[in-house]
Amino acid sequence: MKVVVDLTRCQGYGQCAFLAPDVFTMREESLLYDLAPDDEQREHVLRAAAACPVQAIHLDWTATRLTPEPPGPPARGMTDGHIVIVGASLAGARAAGVLRREGFTGSLTVIGDERSEPYDRPPLSKQVLLGQVAPDHVMLPHLREVEAEWLWGTPATGLDVAGKRVLLADGREVGFDRVLLATGTRARPWPNEEEGRLEGVHTLRSMEDAARLRQALAARPNRVLILGAGFTGSEIASVCRELDLPVTVVERGPAPLVNALGGVIGDVAAQLHRDHGVDLRCDTTVISLDGDGHGRLRGAHLSDGSTVEAEVAVVALGSVRNVEWLHDSGLAAGVWGVACDAGCRAVDTNGLVTDDVFVAGDIARFPHPLYQYQFMTLEHWGNAVTQAEIAAHNMVSDQTQRWPHLSVPVFWSSQFGVNIKSVGVPTFADELVVTQGSTDERRFVAVYGYQGRITAAVTFDQGMWLEFYQRLIERATPFPPDFRHVNRRGEARPVPAGVPERLIAAEGATVVVTGHDPAERRASLLHTPPS
Repeated sequence: MKVVVDLTRCQGYGQCAFLAPDVFTMREESLLYDLAPDDEQREHVLRAAAACPVQAIHLDWTATRLTPEPPGPPARGMTDGHIVIVGASLAGARAAGVLRREGFTGSLTVIGDERSEPYDRPPLSKQVLLGQVAPDHVMLPHLREVEAEWLWGTPATGLDVAGKRVLLADGREVGFDRVLLATGTRARPWPNEEEGRLEGVHTLRSMEDAARLRQALAARPNRVLILGAGFTGSEIASVCRELDLPVTVVERGPAPLVNALGGVIGDVAAQLHRDHGVDLRCDTTVISLDGDGHGRLRGAHLSDGSTVEAEVAVVALGSVRNVEWLHDSGLAAGVWGVACDAGCRAVDTNGLVTDDVFVAGDIARFPHPLYQYQFMTLEHWGNAVTQAEIAAHNMVSDQTQRWPHLSVPVFWSSQFGVNIKSVGVPTFADELVVTQGSTDERRFVAVYGYQGRITAAVTFDQGMWLEFYQRLIERATPFPPDFRHVNRRGEARPVPAGVPERLIAAEGATVVVTGHDPAERRASLLHTPPS
């Protein structure tokens, strides 16, 4: 059987660990689980799923959690025709199941560039690297039961919006009535291709990446070098220390997680690294990766003039959105993603909303009303799931029945035995206050505010409070909060959040406007290759 736990909903109550201890394990508030338990565990897992207070355990990934009415034909919507989903990962797979649940009975084609069926990525940097789960045991459950044509290992190379065709790498063309774009991201490679090909240099994004890195760690290297201390880099560092491997983390910024959570929490994360034996080098970059003359990694030169000897290096420098195949499509697609409205309908280069092209997941750049309608892309597991459900519903619904994507972003990470969760957008803030617990104890709630209202919250091993603060964000509750708090340690005083300056992702493309008459006036994108 296959199991997926929605860790954005899990609050660490731990009933599952009591009812199915061979499948679920609690470490403080961090949950680890076997994604493919033996059939003899079925009864235990079913009981655990039924007992979960927040219903976070999924045994049927085709089920939707958003539809308020029973599944059936959408009111005055689309039940027939041909829908194509480009992208067979989390968002695309979720959308396929929801389309069928919503009553779409027409042809459904799902196109993916990976050869394997859809799988869950978060376990790759946790259970898989620890050797607790085999790389091929992370498949999403029940997807084979979704009636669709699954074209795995078939990259899309172009989109003809006017002709309603998806162009494939093998020369085929797939027509559509409506199409969902959900091609996600890929790991950003080391910029020096020759150095990046050295044996021992890894990235982590795919199931194959995780298998190779797991094998490298199991060989007990003398030292692991991690380039970047974001969530992925920090989780890999945590795994290395759990495996008792020496690890050096090199981070360009002043502390880990600064770009996501700001400087105050970044300082807490930095101390967490060092307390667990990580050699953390901040305000530093890797200048070059060095080989031994036989194609194997030997070490690295750093910007401070020092060197690090390492047999394994993991490049964790963020991601690249898979949108190059859309450059000639006429859509507003670039390094920032694919622009869309709050209903997931794609926007073209003229800023007009399309009728039959939808976007979901990591590549979707959409306006969020809670954050001054600023366009944002969210590379979060929970956002991919929720946005895919919204997009699927809207694709087959009449205009009057469509929903806006208004979910408050939720993100989680498990590292060094601590369960870190955030709700809202922490970088959309100017102040922060610790309302519960203590940062010294690494068990606390930090609330973020912007211009006098609550915009986000981050918890360290206090995940059960997340929904409470989510409601405060949704209600535009004033900041700092003035109510009494559980487990408050002294007077809570707001301090600068230390978030990095918000930058607008506009590099890589130039807009050219032509024509004079309003009926002829048009905009086009001139894409330039990355430097």
